[in-house]
Amino acid sequence: MSKPVVAIVGRPNVGKSTLFNVLAGEMISIVKDTPGVTRDRIYAEVSWLDKEFTMIDTGGIEPESKDIILSQMREQAQIAIDTADVIIFITDVRQGLVDADSKVADMLRRSGKPVVLAVNKVDSFEKFMPDVYEFYNLGIGDPVPVSAASRLGLGDLLDEVIAYFPEGTGDAEEDERPRIAIVGKPNVGKSSIINKLLGENRVIVSNVAGTTRDAIDTEIVHNKKEYVFIDTAGLRRKNKIKEELERYSIIRTVTAVERADVVLMVIDAVEGITEQDAKIAGIAHERGKGIIIVVNKWDAIEKNDKTTREYEGKIRQVLSYLPYAEIMYVSAKTGQRLPKLFDMIDMVIENQTLRISTGVLNEIMTEAVAMQQPPSDKGKRLKLYYITQVSVKPPTFIIFVNDKALMHFSYTRYLENKIREAFGFRGTSLRFIIRERKEKDQ
Repeated sequence: MSKPVVAIVGRPNVGKSTLFNVLAGEMISIVKDTPGVTRDRIYAEVSWLDKEFTMIDTGGIEPESKDIILSQMREQAQIAIDTADVIIFITDVRQGLVDADSKVADMLRRSGKPVVLAVNKVDSFEKFMPDVYEFYNLGIGDPVPVSAASRLGLGDLLDEVIAYFPEGTGDAEEDERPRIAIVGKPNVGKSSIINKLLGENRVIVSNVAGTTRDAIDTEIVHNKKEYVFIDTAGLRRKNKIKEELERYSIIRTVTAVERADVVLMVIDAVEGITEQDAKIAGIAHERGKGIIIVVNKWDAIEKNDKTTREYEGKIRQVLSYLPYAEIMYVSAKTGQRLPKLFDMIDMVIENQTLRISTGVLNEIMTEAVAMQQPPSDKGKRLKLYYITQVSVKPPTFIIFVNDKALMHFSYTRYLENKIREAFGFRGTSLRFIIRERKEKDQ
């Protein structure tokens, strides 16, 4: 089941970023700086008690006049309503209740989405509690007093948030159909690809707005097998400055990728691969999804016998951290190679769920160690005791060693390459967890 999404909304200077950074940086490990992954921390993975969720920060707006504050707050609120399962609405006890708060509260209340009202900067409950009661006037439930800077009341706030998460497994897990997210920059042809696939298969499908997400779920049947395509297209907001547009497209991408088994990363063949493509692909890589790079508008490229090889070289160079990703050259306009997408998706899902027996894995590791000695430092050599696969989606392995500090990432990469040589694992990332085991434990 995909993780719930929690969005933070509020006026400038009420402490959105402080709260986000405290929850992202103090209580959890923040998203690693993977090459190609956006560095401005728009989203983070948070766990509280036994619940995990994706938190998004809709902030970053510092407008000049009060009119702009209100219009941009409404924009933020709409993004949160579109993408989130639960919304944290932050207000400021020191500034008190202001008109912009009331107007955004109206929007949030009408949306029907669960809203947790946080009153920030309550550094002393005794001193500020009478002022907190004023926020009952917003009509969106009990205000939760917090101080992000002093880290007060955050547990109560998170308890309120997770109380809104759906119980049990939910429908998403019971739904066995492959889920495919189509991601990429605006205007690369994401919707055109889905429309063409629908047209080819002549299935009458109603586009149902993806449950509680701002993505459209489309069911497509191919060879009597159902697939669910999650399309993030068509949600580009007009008159947005470039940074804002990129920020929101990343938020939408995160929520779509979270729900998917396989991600189709669509690139415009004419424009070529860009830095923003690398950021978007990084999100899928980081979450361990199956990845297929779909180069669309291939019919518009003049070709010779070297074109495909040269184009692939450029993609591999920019997406150097995705050597396992499959690449397909298609045209939504002509339908060229689109039916083959389904074969590729099936193959990637098979690899995402592939399990290798412990015995076979240890044979591969023993052979790899014999061919290339593990690294050593100051006379101490790395010893590898044992490897076992612990989960799928993505395939995840634990390696037991004598000293974690000696396990250089390049040696982990070497072992990964050996496992890929034996089993392929095309289209999916592999995860490795290194655990220490003392010699006497053997």
